Amino acid sequence: MHDNLGASEHVKPHASHKHRTLADLAVGGQGHVVAVHGDTELRRRLLEMGFVNGVEVAVVRRAPLGDPIEFRLRGYNLSLRRDQARHVHVR
Repeated sequence: MHDNLGASEHVKPHASHKHRTLADLAVGGQGHVVAVHGDTELRRRLLEMGFVNGVEVAVVRRAPLGDPIEFRLRGYNLSLRRDQARHVHVR
């Protein structure tokens, strides 16, 4: 029982409440990129698409089943799978 308590305290650092992933944003929601995670190839690909620190990203729409998600950033629209969007953290 003590293990679960320690794990939940570790998962909730104060700064994490301000950061969400692109997959968490609702349609019409927006945020500024603060971090991009993932394996080397995925991270490189996301950065090349323009998901770099400070960029404003807005959710344009979601497919009927929620995947993929269309985003607007830097004057253009692009779609990501939800699994990919979970690697981009916004504030």
